[in-house]
Amino acid sequence: MAKSFLTHIKANFGDGLYEGDEYGGAAGHDGSGLPTNSPGNFMFATGIECSYPTIANGTIRRDLLAETDHYNRYKEDLGLVKEMGLKVLRYNLPYYLIHKAPGKFDWEFADKAMAEIQRLGITPILDLMHFGVPDWIGNFQNPELPVHFAEYCGAVARRYPWVRFYTPVNEIYVTARASAKDGIWNEQLKDDRAFITAMKHIAAASIMGNQQIAKYRPDCIIVQSESAEFIHEMRAVPTPEICLQNKLRFLSLDLLYAHPIDSEVLIYCLDNGLTRQELDWFMAGEPPGYQIMGNDYYGRNERIIKPDGNWCAAEDVLGWYTMTRQYYERYRKPVFHTETNTFNAKDAECWLWKQWVNVQRIRQDGVPVVGFTWYSLLDQIDWDISLAEKRMSVNACGLYDLDRKIRPVGESYKMMIREFGQITIMPHGEMFEFTSRPATLKVEK
Repeated sequence: MAKSFLTHIKANFGDGLYEGDEYGGAAGHDGSGLPTNSPGNFMFATGIECSYPTIANGTIRRDLLAETDHYNRYKEDLGLVKEMGLKVLRYNLPYYLIHKAPGKFDWEFADKAMAEIQRLGITPILDLMHFGVPDWIGNFQNPELPVHFAEYCGAVARRYPWVRFYTPVNEIYVTARASAKDGIWNEQLKDDRAFITAMKHIAAASIMGNQQIAKYRPDCIIVQSESAEFIHEMRAVPTPEICLQNKLRFLSLDLLYAHPIDSEVLIYCLDNGLTRQELDWFMAGEPPGYQIMGNDYYGRNERIIKPDGNWCAAEDVLGWYTMTRQYYERYRKPVFHTETNTFNAKDAECWLWKQWVNVQRIRQDGVPVVGFTWYSLLDQIDWDISLAEKRMSVNACGLYDLDRKIRPVGESYKMMIREFGQITIMPHGEMFEFTSRPATLKVEK
């Protein structure tokens, strides 16, 4: 009777039970069988909440970095990122504070924070505009915004040449809608023409800012964070308004990536101030650098509108998987899950793992997801009312509370990173991690 090949292996190499018995079995279920047996390059991340819109007709500036005391405790906060086991951080340099006037900048805080990020070995994804602009620019109705913002982006790229990852403008669609259609922030308008004006100015600012970044960092990676949204209308006959709104969610990325615009949306844009010349400018081609599509998803992003017009959060009826698949099929860009959380601290751990299941499933189905973010590092303030009033109510959605004590979801995120920190951006991506050092061959004497 022929001997099993395992018999020959054990006779020559051991049974795998002792140190040095290198052929004891097919490893891999626990990750030890990776060719490099080293951590992968999938980007687990968090962010520090940093929104700074104006409210109350421009008389009050919300600044979440100030309201959560980050300006005073930035070293402690950045240390928590490291403690969490994270290598990547979505981080904002506050545009409204730094860009004092054309050609004038105040880098005092930015320099200190960036030096600490570099010292800790954290990879920042620099967020350069987060829901607000400097007072001297006014608001998103100002047609000079793209020029001024491009100057700022170029100045940042020159000052921090070691930075490669950027989000020029966070959530373009949400910024335009909240400022000019919903009447919550900044210009606080509720007008279709104002909405399209804000949209084209912000999208142009992002593109021109991207161009300036690439001028100084040609290999830049742009992680465009945008809100993944959908409205389920519970009416027997859908209304034109909701149908249009479900199409408008793509408009910012259509302009950014030079994607053909839906005919109904295009008519709406042209009726509300987008000119043919502006359209041609947007459709000339997508910005330079490597483009990654970031999809932000909260259960409250997906809404159910009832027949009486009231609405409730759908809480993942479609979920991040299905909604992101819609965006991916449209743009065919690598994907980053750039934001998620829940305001109910008791549900946070479960929500974290549900989001990670979505990421795992969509990767298994062939969509290239390169990163995941729990947003944010710290609890937030007044986001349950979209910052519309300064109530200073704490939203318990952080990995740490505002006393910098870790929450259960923070411990759970640590567990996730320990378990899955070995995975790569793409399956078998470790094969493409090259080193400049030549391999050495060990010769037995």
